[in-house]
Amino acid sequence: MQLYNNLSAKERAELIEKAGKDRLTISFYKYAKIGNTEIFRNHMFLAWNELEVLGRIYVAHEGINAQLSIPADHFHQFKNHLDTITFLENVRLNIAIEHDNFSFLKLKVKVRDKIVADGLNDNTFDVTNKGIHVDAEKFNKLIEDENTVLVDMRNHYESEIGHFKNAITPDVDTFRESLDIIEEDLKDHKEDKKLVMYCTGGIRCEKASAYYKHKGFKNVYQLDGGIINYVRQVNEKGLENKFIGKNFVFDERRSERISDDVIAQCHQCGSPADLHTNCANEACHLLFIQCDDCKEKMNNCCSSTCMEIHQLPYEEQKALRKGQGNSNDIFKKGRADHLPYKKDLRNIFETLKK
Repeated sequence: MQLYNNLSAKERAELIEKAGKDRLTISFYKYAKIGNTEIFRNHMFLAWNELEVLGRIYVAHEGINAQLSIPADHFHQFKNHLDTITFLENVRLNIAIEHDNFSFLKLKVKVRDKIVADGLNDNTFDVTNKGIHVDAEKFNKLIEDENTVLVDMRNHYESEIGHFKNAITPDVDTFRESLDIIEEDLKDHKEDKKLVMYCTGGIRCEKASAYYKHKGFKNVYQLDGGIINYVRQVNEKGLENKFIGKNFVFDERRSERISDDVIAQCHQCGSPADLHTNCANEACHLLFIQCDDCKEKMNNCCSSTCMEIHQLPYEEQKALRKGQGNSNDIFKKGRADHLPYKKDLRNIFETLKK
């Protein structure tokens, strides 16, 4: 019984190319009590491996968080399988705005402590007492209200390339960081302001909205289905799109273009750019924004040092990496000191204090 991948990413990419099938990129989540996570994980892997599902799925006692791709002609079988699981019956599937057959190259179903690393002690508050879910139409009206505070619950490298107009974008590296910052800066507005939140697909706002209600915020709202579902509704209903730039996604696509606006800049030269890339030096692998000119000039590297290493024969690169851990820069995602145009730190709530 095969419970893990037996193909490399390269081998899988070759099979996808040879098959010539269109694939759909899908995400979904569901908070639910799962007793034996290991058995559930193995069941999902076996069923989805048969359907040629690829992706990254987290299973925990609190539920499931899935980002995956599947051959388009297997979609109905996949949906039918989900419907056989009680808590996943009719679960909303966020289908990507832009598809890429190579968005995922392995099927990884992992058991985790939580489906989102939020750093919260769920025993201290009622996680089911969530904020009010609003659709795209209601959301558009809410964010024009002068009593609304619109907050982006994503990390800095996500909002840097795209966000809703007039949104507060916390300059944070983790979801947990943003919770305390927002609570502190809005502590005097728990009753008179409407706290409206959004994220990529909705999962982070599920927990955040319950947390803020527990902290005494009276008017808490969240965008139902996140940015992905918002864009779908805007297109289907002909609504005004209030999102500018690109939506960052956690797969090989890196992002989805929502509007033609380019609101970020190349971290190396400062010219308009919004394409994330990983440094080609495998010992670095820093995620940063790089324009086409710098990509060519720097050979897809983040620094001259990395470029020199990347130009060495592969075996020499391996020898240099041997026994060395990854640089801490890998976690900085565009904040590395050697990037002259990295995102500036700032007081994100300064507009509220004017």
